[in-house]
Amino acid sequence: MSTYFGKRIPRNEDPRLLTGQALFVDDVQLPDLAHVAFYRSPYAHARILSIDVSAALARPGVIGCYTAQDLGDYWSPGPLLVSPPPTIERKIFHQRTQVPLAKDKVRHVGEPVVMVVAESRYIAEDALDDIWVDFEPLGVVVDLEQALQTDAPLIHEDLPSNMGAQVIQEKGNYETAKAQAAVIIARRIVYDRGPSVAMENRGVVAQWDSRTQRLTVWDSTQAPVFIRGGLAAMLGLSESQVRVVAPFIGGGFGPKIMMFYPEEVLLPWLAIRLKRPVKWIEDRQENFYATTQERSQIHHCELALTQDGKILGLRDEFLHDGGAYMPYGLTVPLNSQANSLGGYIIPNYYSEFKAVFTNRTIVTPYRGAGRQHGTFVIERLLDHAARELGIDKAEIRRRNFIQPEQFPFNNEIIFQDFAPLMFDSGNYEPVLDKALEMIEYERFYREIQPQARAEGRKLGLGVVFYIEGTGIGPYEGARVQVEASGKVSVATGIGTQGQGHFTSFAQIVADQVGVRPQDVMMVTGDTDQFHWGAGTFASRGAVVAGNAIHAAAQDVRQKILHHAGEVLEAAPDALEIVAGQVRVQSDPTRSISLGKLAQRANPMRGAVEPGTVPGLESTNYFGPRYGATAFGAHAMIVEVDEATLQLKIHKYVVVHDCGKVINPLILDGQIHGGVAQGIGNAFYEQLHMDENGQLLNASFMDFLIPTALDVPHLEMAHTETPSPLNPLGVKGAGEAGAIPVGALFAQALEDALGLEINEIPISPQKLFELTATAEALA
Repeated sequence: MSTYFGKRIPRNEDPRLLTGQALFVDDVQLPDLAHVAFYRSPYAHARILSIDVSAALARPGVIGCYTAQDLGDYWSPGPLLVSPPPTIERKIFHQRTQVPLAKDKVRHVGEPVVMVVAESRYIAEDALDDIWVDFEPLGVVVDLEQALQTDAPLIHEDLPSNMGAQVIQEKGNYETAKAQAAVIIARRIVYDRGPSVAMENRGVVAQWDSRTQRLTVWDSTQAPVFIRGGLAAMLGLSESQVRVVAPFIGGGFGPKIMMFYPEEVLLPWLAIRLKRPVKWIEDRQENFYATTQERSQIHHCELALTQDGKILGLRDEFLHDGGAYMPYGLTVPLNSQANSLGGYIIPNYYSEFKAVFTNRTIVTPYRGAGRQHGTFVIERLLDHAARELGIDKAEIRRRNFIQPEQFPFNNEIIFQDFAPLMFDSGNYEPVLDKALEMIEYERFYREIQPQARAEGRKLGLGVVFYIEGTGIGPYEGARVQVEASGKVSVATGIGTQGQGHFTSFAQIVADQVGVRPQDVMMVTGDTDQFHWGAGTFASRGAVVAGNAIHAAAQDVRQKILHHAGEVLEAAPDALEIVAGQVRVQSDPTRSISLGKLAQRANPMRGAVEPGTVPGLESTNYFGPRYGATAFGAHAMIVEVDEATLQLKIHKYVVVHDCGKVINPLILDGQIHGGVAQGIGNAFYEQLHMDENGQLLNASFMDFLIPTALDVPHLEMAHTETPSPLNPLGVKGAGEAGAIPVGALFAQALEDALGLEINEIPISPQKLFELTATAEALA
């Protein structure tokens, strides 16, 4: 029986975070530290004719200015982080990745052109105004559909068009299904782009030690192990010469898994060149241009159904905005392609996307990573179908759910992990029913909405379902060690950005080795402490790293029982580990502490049996066959002010299933955070860009994000359908809160106002436009 697994235990890391004792990148202060700033392109698309940095170099306190030419052979396009799946046959992909500093041409506003290093950030920033760059402006492409026109300016002139990729996936025969359908629902659906606006912007500090010939980099990255390997290769160093530390990070959300950002490549090079430490911290305006974004897609889709609402087939052709470069491959549009299937039986599916180069910031995954788009497509089409067929919107979902006995369910479409999308386990109907019960679905339509309408108030209810692919490979690892103090240390390669790893991982270990979670010391994201791992992304930490930690802790438990059995002269199965003591179950007075046992396992003198491994320590790894699939339902009641078109959320319900729950308190926090971001994406956050590629709202004065006043109280419930893919039975939950919120808002606002909504984000201004259009057509 678990003592800690499944319990609502307060987070171990919170005292440090709440008292300002946690280390973030900007907290790193080193002797003789120099500071870096970047001259970034003011143009979305232009040729660089000449660069003059002489005035900047003459400014007191400026140490150096560097252009692409100054980098010499170190200048090279970045690596392709994720290649297109080789298992997809019908694909085209043109690899174009970002460069450290623009050389002949800039392709988006904010692309770095010159690196300035000075004695202070103030001097470095002032020196940017001394730099003169002669640009020749070129035609700009910011509209997805215009980007593919034959006369569109070419962003990469060695390509015949701005199409970066094309992928076709198909199962069954959609055209045959369409011919048999009683109704076809066809729509154009738009999901616009947005930034992650993490609380902490990106930052890099690099230090070269000439005496030890070692490079140390503090980086706000979600993938420290791969940053270490990549930097070593670029700089011609051994991996043992490079240490990358990802300390506490104030929100990752996906953009910080991107590698390599220009700043990550340039600062280590500069530290070695100058033989002194250097620091760069991104400011908020830079974040709007220089940190990757996500979201923009245009879908032309149709759903074929029988008269009783059963889905026969789905066709989805869409454009995906890749931005100026595509270093992350096709992960985001592939996720959209897969998630358009939802949790439903769709026997016939045709999906084709074109990833398009535009003069906009690079696109990489951001919390949900394309899942929102696919969910929005299928949920919107089902809503329209329900209205067309006169079927209740909850009932049409129930009729099409994959049934429990059909798992594992093979969707046949290739997912981001290069394998067919498999749903490992699920039981969807109880989740939907629980959400309907909590939102008082029948009462709302029987009493609440009719009464509100009689009073002239606009109330609407939304309820949507979603799938969350989680826990993908390839692997993670961990080392667990009982120390001579009786404390337990755990090291793993993944970083932490607020997920509560220091607590949930400690709970897993504590149950195995018989200590309190507070006695488990976690180290994450330090490549000197653990050398291998893929990173924190795709809701995989608890699934992949958690099971690696569990395996290592089980190994240590067996070592504890073996050594204690020798000391206490008892069989291992006659022993128990309680409160840091190993004791004989039938005679608890016969015991030994874990600290003393650890000392005995690492003797200073004497002989041991050949093959003896010292210490109470183990390193182990875990890699799943395929990802574990979480799922859930969100429901919401919203009221819209008819005069201002502002909205108020009266009630918000989440019912979620992520398998076995390690810590319900942390899980609730993950869902809360996801919903808050989802609300922002759905109703507040939109990047406004003019035809010249200039961002018009690159500050929090103009870019709206939800505050604590805008995020409602959430009513939460969880069901548990354990995953058969891992010993802990867990699934990920990091993106679940955000995935369905756009579809939920659209449905609820439609219900309140009687409009049809096929785009996200919605805002009071957009509602005003839609209302005006509906009135004009009436």
